[in-house]
Amino acid sequence: MIWGTARITSVDQNGRNFIADVGPGDLWFFPKGLPHSIQGLADGCEFLLVFDDGSFSDLNTLSISDWFAHTPPEVLSVNFGVPESAFQSMPTEQIYIFQDQVPGSLASQEVQSPYGTVPLSFKHRLLAQKPIITPGGSVRIVDSTNFPISTTVAAALVEIKPGGMRELHWHPNADEWQYYLTGQGRMTVFGGNGIARTFDYRAGDVGYVPVAMGHYIQNTGADTLWFLEMFRSDRFEDISLNQWMALTPEELVRDNLNASPELLHALRKEKWPVV
Repeated sequence: MIWGTARITSVDQNGRNFIADVGPGDLWFFPKGLPHSIQGLADGCEFLLVFDDGSFSDLNTLSISDWFAHTPPEVLSVNFGVPESAFQSMPTEQIYIFQDQVPGSLASQEVQSPYGTVPLSFKHRLLAQKPIITPGGSVRIVDSTNFPISTTVAAALVEIKPGGMRELHWHPNADEWQYYLTGQGRMTVFGGNGIARTFDYRAGDVGYVPVAMGHYIQNTGADTLWFLEMFRSDRFEDISLNQWMALTPEELVRDNLNASPELLHALRKEKWPVV
């Protein structure tokens, strides 16, 4: 959730339901195929949708209004056990996003299922999570280790202070998608054989890094750079170039790079910061 608040609902295949309110910095995860809703509260909201299938489109989501509009009234009558006249006011096409009344409190909206609620929460308060603090910024990592229901998407909320840089690194297990929230940044992606490109980013831009390609992200603006990095994986994994070199025999590093004593000394002191 980028700003505002919303109420989310879902029901799993065992008839267990989930109802919660989400605010700025919160995440939610709906497992594939489960019915769900997202309803704006108070002054509305803006959020980022992320899918674990790059060919999927939100416009192709099965909508209850579209389904009803394309189902004969006599079939609906039999299915729900009410007269056909009960469906005369139904929408004639998909309404997708529509205006409704702001719902009441969570307590007033509670629906008791005889099967209980879902065993794993569909909501995670990422911004409220204690960050990993580094000299150049901070990071909050979320994956199946601290948000168990999220088995196909992992993410990190990264803060880079002015003049800071997300160190040279790569991700061994998945492609990286980025969404830039605030500030300005620059990223160079190295693909091997001297193939590399540098890109500038600002709020609202999307970045992409193929799996295992080396890269860095540098804050090039006067304000703090915030961005989300997302992965199609149940775990967040990255490998620091500094750490790799520091844990490799010193002579091997020296001979490969003709490394200076200053660099070798710095690696011996390396604490492998995340940012």
